Amino acid sequence: MDVLLLVDIQNDFCPGGSLAVSEGDLIVPLANSLMQRFEMTLATQDWHPAGHGSFASSHEEPVGSMIDLFGIQQILWPDHCVQNTLGADFHVDLQQQGVHKVFKKGIHQRIDSYSGFFENDHFTHTQLDNYLKGKKVTNLFIMGLATDYCVKFTALDAIKLGYNTTVIIDGCRGVELSPGDMDRAIEEMQVAGVRIIHSSKLL
Repeated sequence: MDVLLLVDIQNDFCPGGSLAVSEGDLIVPLANSLMQRFEMTLATQDWHPAGHGSFASSHEEPVGSMIDLFGIQQILWPDHCVQNTLGADFHVDLQQQGVHKVFKKGIHQRIDSYSGFFENDHFTHTQLDNYLKGKKVTNLFIMGLATDYCVKFTALDAIKLGYNTTVIIDGCRGVELSPGDMDRAIEEMQVAGVRIIHSSKLL
């Protein structure tokens, strides 16, 4: 079965949000179109408790600082996708009725989660892999926010877990904390075996 996985298409990652990705909202119409092409669509949702360890405000450090967070290197972000807030909601134009199941991530106070499969300890899992295995899914198509973080780490974990993994690159937008981050992310995914395509191959 081919499955579409939408990564973190949430208000805080779109223009006007606290951790906005440039043009993040522009991928929403494509997501809505692609849902019609797949038998199943799943989504991940960043879902942080207030005062999460990845928030700069929790440490009185500047956004973008790197700290050791309980043994894991952590970039500090603005407060974002706090549970039960508007910022954590999916973009209003995303046709949520087409999403079969949502997997929340980043729910633990002391650890962040970029991948849709695991928290950043690479051990605590989100149940996404168990669900896909239970449905006998072999082919995973990924799009969402952001190319150089949650999309990349989700795709890399998908490859490690044995899925035929494709990233729909025009359905993604990046953070680009440093110039070239998106290009480096794409190269890293390709080296790992992720297929990079344009949505025109599917529509």
